[in-house]
Amino acid sequence: MTTTPFPFSAVVGQDDLRLALLLNAVSPAVGGVLVRGEKGTAKSTAVRALSALLPPVDVVPGCRFSCDPAAPDPGCPDGPHEPGGGTTRPARMVELPVGASEDRLVGALDIERALAEGVKAFEPGLLAQAHRGILYVDEVNLLHDHLVDLLLDAAAMGASYVEREGVSVRHAARFLLVGTMNPEEGELRPQLLDRFGLTVEVAASREPGQRVEVVRRRLAHDDDPAGFAARWADEEAAVRARIAAARELLPSVRLGDGALRQIAATCAAFEVDGMRADIVMARTATALAAWAGRPEVLAEDVRQAALLALPHRRRRNPFDAPGLDEDKLDQTLEEFGGGQGGQEDQGDGDDDPDGPGGPGGGGGQPPAEGPRGGDTGARPEAGDEGEPQPSGGGAGERRPAPAAEPFRTRVLSVPGLGEGAAGRRSRARTEHGRTTGARRPKGALTKLHLAATVRAAAPHQRARGRSGPGLVVRRDDLRQATREGREGNLVLFVVDASGSMAARQRMSAVKGAVLSLLLDAYQRRDKVGLVTFRGSAADVALPPTSSVDAAAVRLESLPTGGRTPLAAGLLRAHEVLRVERLRDPARRPLVVVVTDGRATGGPEPVALAERAARLFAAESVASVVVDCEAGPVRLGLAGRLAGELGGTAVTLEELRADSIAGLVKDVQRRAA
Repeated sequence: MTTTPFPFSAVVGQDDLRLALLLNAVSPAVGGVLVRGEKGTAKSTAVRALSALLPPVDVVPGCRFSCDPAAPDPGCPDGPHEPGGGTTRPARMVELPVGASEDRLVGALDIERALAEGVKAFEPGLLAQAHRGILYVDEVNLLHDHLVDLLLDAAAMGASYVEREGVSVRHAARFLLVGTMNPEEGELRPQLLDRFGLTVEVAASREPGQRVEVVRRRLAHDDDPAGFAARWADEEAAVRARIAAARELLPSVRLGDGALRQIAATCAAFEVDGMRADIVMARTATALAAWAGRPEVLAEDVRQAALLALPHRRRRNPFDAPGLDEDKLDQTLEEFGGGQGGQEDQGDGDDDPDGPGGPGGGGGQPPAEGPRGGDTGARPEAGDEGEPQPSGGGAGERRPAPAAEPFRTRVLSVPGLGEGAAGRRSRARTEHGRTTGARRPKGALTKLHLAATVRAAAPHQRARGRSGPGLVVRRDDLRQATREGREGNLVLFVVDASGSMAARQRMSAVKGAVLSLLLDAYQRRDKVGLVTFRGSAADVALPPTSSVDAAAVRLESLPTGGRTPLAAGLLRAHEVLRVERLRDPARRPLVVVVTDGRATGGPEPVALAERAARLFAAESVASVVVDCEAGPVRLGLAGRLAGELGGTAVTLEELRADSIAGLVKDVQRRAA
């Protein structure tokens, strides 16, 4: 495996991605880059290549926190350092693994030595290693929320704090933050999206010539990494020098009142929340001017800054794809700044628009939408190879009905106490939450229960020869705090798409209800899956995934018609849960069956459905049946199904009304 990175200048296309990374290299105050896009689009390649372009850093010899010898951190845990002297090393790129623990990220404090010896024995984490370099988080959307919070807080404050039972350590943590993600695997929360300065949507080129060049360069690099890097050495040196020149020019770039008015008007026109967008746009526009070698911010800098800083901040609900209306942007800039003047200066210069700094001027504006687009026209691509066709189609199939307006639903939760991934739905033992007790640690101590530790050590003080005021503490005395918080669950929707559900107004209401539950699942950090049944069989329309908006896309295009193979739908759902239990045994499921309770498909349909339902009851799977039966005469079939499942039933009307306040209690009582 080669250790020679692919040269940054050799990356084909992806101008927006390269530009965003370079702007952060020029001005780390921009706040980092979030790169969104499908797999295989050079996201990681470009990020890893950037570290070779950053200027080397001077550090204090032996300092684990990379203090600058010219201005050492007075609060450095390895200090105090005397000014002067030092060694030079390349800027680091530190990768944060998805499965990293909190201690691995922020560092670990030895609580045992702190209590017994009164010393701060601190082992630095990845934030300390990344100081004055790059911190790269691949698949940032798969990180636990509390790790993302810690990461972004450190990036915003430029420092990391580790506090354990009154003992605290602080160290500088200023780094260029870069995260990459595939939206099909789930989204970041809007408030976390807002903490990234810039975002870029990337997609593989559909131009055959460009794809050929990508393959040609990749193969050449793999065959001879050192030789390939040598061929691009001059271009790399030119970009490196340009970064250094832009950093030197940056403090003197003038951001005039006219550009500030354009920035403020643009943020107001696109209704972004808060003031962070205005500040990021100002810093980005200034960095763009410095990168282009200009002493003053022009209108095209403001425009390019908006295209990079605003799309991820203007999402109004979780299922809206990022994007920006460029016509509206141009109109706003013209109204508040006299048009796009200076377009002839846009770009890296007329001499070499596609050279080492090719992405620098954004020659040709980036598209407002990424691979998923800014409207629903491109969104079916979120579901892999197109929409699955349910079995048993043909006669009776109807055109998909649109979903009704979503609404806020009541909380559905799984009874008992779980130990799954952090989330916001059901009660669980977690690393964060309220303290409920203490236990012996099963490895490294992370959350000390001080009172329990003191109680465990107190009876042994005389035998241990205690002679001073301090408490003699040994490893066996330490107690780990047990905490209770909330977990995310697997919410598996089993949706009846048969002819009995196909009345257009009725199906719209059903889809609106499921869409509302999907919104709730998004907010509670659940995984979701979708099983549909109609005709003669059931289909897994969407395997369990963190991408809730992919489920929404599948739901919108759901066709209806045919018989009601209820048993097939339940059995397929049971199989999905069995497989998912092997993959993620800690994540507890919640099955939501959306049906009127009729069973008409196959031999003995009612008896088969009842036997299938009892499989869920036998395994104590939490379930809710959303009763979609309509009309003045109701047979109560959905309620009977809920009884066989060991769950509870709720009507469409009750799902949104305050009258279902006791629904969760009903689920818990039936499961007890």
